[in-house]
Amino acid sequence: MAPKDPKAAVAAKDGKKAKKNRKFKNSFLADGVRRFAPGKLHQRRKMFQLKNVKPTKVEKPKKAMTVVKKIGGAKNGGERTVLLKKNKRYLPTKRYVKKRPAKGCFRNHKRNTRHTLRKGKVLILVAGRHKGKRVVLLKVLSSGLLLVTGPFEVNACPMRRISQNYVIATRTRVNLREFEVPKHINDRYFRRVIEKKKKDPRVERDIFAKKEFKYVPSEQRKTDQKEVDAAVLKAVKAHKEGPVVLRYLKSMFSLRSNQYPHRMRF
Repeated sequence: MAPKDPKAAVAAKDGKKAKKNRKFKNSFLADGVRRFAPGKLHQRRKMFQLKNVKPTKVEKPKKAMTVVKKIGGAKNGGERTVLLKKNKRYLPTKRYVKKRPAKGCFRNHKRNTRHTLRKGKVLILVAGRHKGKRVVLLKVLSSGLLLVTGPFEVNACPMRRISQNYVIATRTRVNLREFEVPKHINDRYFRRVIEKKKKDPRVERDIFAKKEFKYVPSEQRKTDQKEVDAAVLKAVKAHKEGPVVLRYLKSMFSLRSNQYPHRMRF
């Protein structure tokens, strides 16, 4: 009996074993120029051998779409043809309706942080109220902002959030692997709640009086600051160059006229 596979039939004529199709890589030699020409590639794939071979088609049995049901009643005709799969009651206006991807909220977007920004790194702030100070990185928050601290006892910089665009990472690092920042210190922790003004129409008030809202840190904030600073100072003292790192954190960052930050290593 002859083999059913057409490729095997051609290979049997040549007295060779049937082999699987090999994909030849037609790589680029230059811009727009490939290694093999179309004719050469056609010859290597031996497509001409299967040119006159027609593949055998396997006929699938047809499935019935309707069924005949008997119906009682003198005036109902006795039989009725019913679809096995009923059509939809309401058809879409378009032939193909594509599902649109839901717009993800900004807070759920993936945050990418530079590989140099790791826990315990000493950073230099280049923007904000505390610009020029050197701080210690505690962790990266879910919003992508960096949680840093001075510590407050060293350079009067409390726990703050700052974007990675406004920091310079140095090579100095403090070991904070054993210290875990409390879970309640997150993005919501730094949100300021301003009390709404209650306007009573029955009470006369001075139109020129302006009461400005002044932020005052809570007792919980002060307690957390002391706890975090104690862990950071302990890690700084445990460093092999602890006194030097402590002086480094106290000093301010500045550049002279002949110094260029892109040529410096921090």
